[in-house]
Amino acid sequence: MMIRHVPNILTFGRLVLSVVFLAMIFFEPSLPADRDMSFPGYLDAAFIIFVIAGLTDMVDGAMARKLNVTSKFGRIVDPLADKVLICGSFIVFALIGQPRLFDFSDTQHLIIQWGFAGIIIAREAFVTILRHYSEAKGIKFPATFSGKIKMFLQAFAVGTVVVKMAHVQTDLWGYWFTSAVYLATVTITVVSGFLSIRKAKPAIQL
Repeated sequence: MMIRHVPNILTFGRLVLSVVFLAMIFFEPSLPADRDMSFPGYLDAAFIIFVIAGLTDMVDGAMARKLNVTSKFGRIVDPLADKVLICGSFIVFALIGQPRLFDFSDTQHLIIQWGFAGIIIAREAFVTILRHYSEAKGIKFPATFSGKIKMFLQAFAVGTVVVKMAHVQTDLWGYWFTSAVYLATVTITVVSGFLSIRKAKPAIQL
């Protein structure tokens, strides 16, 4: 039945949409130097693609479990698509120098942008290694509540940067809101990473 393949189709679709989104942000058309503004319509379209990709993440796993059609393809590509979308977004943001905050210097912006991306990537790599190690030892490593909050905040942070780029590049409230979102995101990212160590402790002690 065709419906049995829908979860995998959605997962693969999210991977494709993730690449399209990242390409759109990376190759965002630039305006003359005297205009501190992006193309809102272009970035709004990219934001919609990002939201659609995020929605497929909510649907494919639940649908696969409901239809009892979980597959090796889904187990491999689903987390890959998530990491491409989230980690890739923060790498691209750093490459194009976003977000810009307050009147920080270029060096300060580089530290914030690449430091943030580095923390996100390091956490994902670390937890992925822990998960594979635990499962190789026969110990389950299910998703946690803190991990779900982390994923939500990371996705929210991506959306926040895109909206800021499109509509509130130099508004003071935009600086403060983006800073607050980034601070909350990096905090829960680090905390969820430490909680993962506790969850993997039985495997580490074997």
